[in-house]
Amino acid sequence: MARDLDSIVRTLGATLLGGPIAGTAPIDQLLPIADLAVRSHPAFTSIVTATVPEIQAVLGADDQRRAALRAAAVVVPAPHSPSETALLGRLGLTVLWCEDDLERTALRIDAILAGDQAAEDRLVATGTRVLTQVARRGGVGAIVAELASRIDGWVVLLDDHGQTISSAGAGALHVQDAAAVAFNRPVRIRHTGLQVHPVGLGEDLAAHLVVASREGGLSRVRSLASQAAALLDLVLRTHDHSVAERLGRDLMVDTLLGGDPGRIAELLAHWGVREVRLAAFTLSSRSKTVDVERVASRWFDELGCAQIMTVRHGVLTGFLREDRVPDLVERVEAFAATAAVPMRLGVGESASIDTLARSARQSAQAHQASGGGRFVVHYRALPTVGFVFARLDEAATAELQSVLDPLLEDGAHGELTETLRRYLVEDGSWGITAQALGIHRQTLRSRMGRIEELTGLSMADPDDRAAAWLALRALEH
Repeated sequence: MARDLDSIVRTLGATLLGGPIAGTAPIDQLLPIADLAVRSHPAFTSIVTATVPEIQAVLGADDQRRAALRAAAVVVPAPHSPSETALLGRLGLTVLWCEDDLERTALRIDAILAGDQAAEDRLVATGTRVLTQVARRGGVGAIVAELASRIDGWVVLLDDHGQTISSAGAGALHVQDAAAVAFNRPVRIRHTGLQVHPVGLGEDLAAHLVVASREGGLSRVRSLASQAAALLDLVLRTHDHSVAERLGRDLMVDTLLGGDPGRIAELLAHWGVREVRLAAFTLSSRSKTVDVERVASRWFDELGCAQIMTVRHGVLTGFLREDRVPDLVERVEAFAATAAVPMRLGVGESASIDTLARSARQSAQAHQASGGGRFVVHYRALPTVGFVFARLDEAATAELQSVLDPLLEDGAHGELTETLRRYLVEDGSWGITAQALGIHRQTLRSRMGRIEELTGLSMADPDDRAAAWLALRALEH
């Protein structure tokens, strides 16, 4: 991170005479006043060394040099007369008084900035090395997620038609801003620190990488984003020979969830699966740098299991033989013991091949309950299942479901039901819920107000929240 003016003052032991430049302003360069022509960058401040007569000469020169001087921090030798002190105060400049002569002071500042630049270069080199590593494990999504973390901001990757390829941080909330700045559209941009990096060159342009850092438009952010853009260009142009297999797995899972027994049995037979009962599982990682599909595929190859799985929004849903569930659990727990970012696994009950959709819903519920030190959760071990639904008959379960009937009658019931579920899973956190759903907080508040209006429940009441959660469980049960 660039040195700010206050840190330079402290290191030099100088005295800062108040002026228009804030102490938190980042410093980008040091130069003598003779070399000052224009302001180098609007987000940075230059340090200029000068004597009082030299300052007076510039202030009497052209407007451009005067403006550049007022936007800089001026280092002068400590004044030796009251008249010089009074003059500097009247000029309205940001002035640093130093006891050393200008030459020695300039050498000290130059050494400070050179050390700072070396540290920036090391950060960029380290970041580029890590981006290359995660690219091998997780592809485009992993690069985008790691870049957002490295720059402490958000990232959006757009194709040449303005459609989102991937996003990270709060990027999903700022796609319109990213597209506006990338394609010069007449939309008001709310983030002045946005940077756009082309992925590819000229007519061979593959995408646009848009980044925004909380640290501002620093050179480190720009350098790291440029390296990421070059890496993304390579990844996007590399043919993935597993695409056809992935599409086949997607079709297989969609068919299993569709519930057509004849079609299911036929596809499973073609896939080499002869079992009549399977158990669903839901697997994810809290870090996008972990490619759950690739890791799970390796595990299934080691176990000799058919790969019946698909990934949607970073969450892997799949099916395997019941007797292989302990093997999968063992690998997830071993991964949690060795990896900095553990996986989360939810396991549904074994079901016949024509009722696998129910097992998939169960695994999703168990997956939602994982976390907080519990990396593996079985549906049958959930308290709401063991203490409630295992003791309710169909009529009582249907009565619980009826709490959500108004949502089911509403045209946006899928959207509202998922919003309610996510809100309760995230313990009522507006920020986390909005981010998980990819919507603005105000949109979330509007949806929750509609849910309360339709159901008559208040999310401020613990009894109502419990009723809503049980109704969701009953609906999925």
